[in-house]
Amino acid sequence: MFNIFKKKTEKEKLEKLYKKLLKEGYDLQSINRTASDQKYGEAQNILDKIEKLKE
Repeated sequence: MFNIFKKKTEKEKLEKLYKKLLKEGYDLQSINRTASDQKYGEAQNILDKIEKLKE
Protein backbone atom coordinates (compact mmCIF):
# COMPACT_ATOMS: atom_id res chain seq x y z
CA MET A 1 0.00 0.00 0.00
CA PHE A 2 2.78 2.41 0.86
CA ASN A 3 5.38 1.21 -1.62
CA ILE A 4 6.56 4.75 -2.18
CA PHE A 5 8.36 4.56 1.17
CA LYS A 6 9.89 1.15 0.54
CA LYS A 7 13.52 1.32 -0.55
CA LYS A 8 14.54 -0.70 -3.56
CA THR A 9 16.95 -3.54 -3.07
CA GLU A 10 20.23 -3.70 -4.96
CA LYS A 11 18.79 -6.50 -7.10
CA GLU A 12 15.74 -4.42 -8.06
CA LYS A 13 17.95 -1.49 -9.03
CA LEU A 14 20.16 -3.71 -11.18
CA GLU A 15 17.17 -5.34 -12.87
CA LYS A 16 15.75 -1.94 -13.77
CA LEU A 17 19.12 -0.84 -15.18
CA TYR A 18 19.41 -4.13 -17.11
CA LYS A 19 16.01 -3.63 -18.76
CA LYS A 20 16.89 -0.02 -19.61
CA LEU A 21 20.16 -1.03 -21.27
CA LEU A 22 18.46 -3.78 -23.28
CA LYS A 23 15.86 -1.32 -24.55
CA GLU A 24 18.52 1.22 -25.49
CA GLY A 25 20.50 -1.48 -27.28
CA TYR A 26 17.43 -2.58 -29.19
CA ASP A 27 16.61 0.99 -30.20
CA LEU A 28 20.17 1.54 -31.46
CA GLN A 29 20.30 -1.63 -33.59
CA SER A 30 19.11 0.01 -36.78
CA ILE A 31 20.98 3.27 -36.22
CA ASN A 32 24.41 2.41 -34.85
CA ARG A 33 25.40 -1.23 -34.54
CA THR A 34 28.58 -0.51 -32.56
CA ALA A 35 26.73 1.48 -29.90
CA SER A 36 24.07 -1.23 -29.77
CA ASP A 37 26.69 -3.90 -29.13
CA GLN A 38 28.19 -1.75 -26.39
CA LYS A 39 24.79 -1.42 -24.65
CA TYR A 40 24.25 -5.17 -24.87
CA GLY A 41 27.71 -5.70 -23.36
CA GLU A 42 26.89 -3.38 -20.48
CA ALA A 43 23.60 -5.21 -19.98
CA GLN A 44 25.45 -8.52 -19.84
CA ASN A 45 27.75 -7.15 -17.13
CA ILE A 46 24.71 -6.09 -15.10
CA LEU A 47 23.18 -9.54 -15.58
CA ASP A 48 26.37 -11.11 -14.24
CA LYS A 49 26.12 -8.91 -11.13
CA ILE A 50 22.49 -9.97 -10.65
CA GLU A 51 23.48 -13.62 -10.88
CA LYS A 52 26.18 -13.09 -8.23
CA LEU A 53 23.61 -11.53 -5.90
CA LYS A 54 21.42 -14.62 -6.22
CA GLU A 55 24.20 -16.81 -4.84
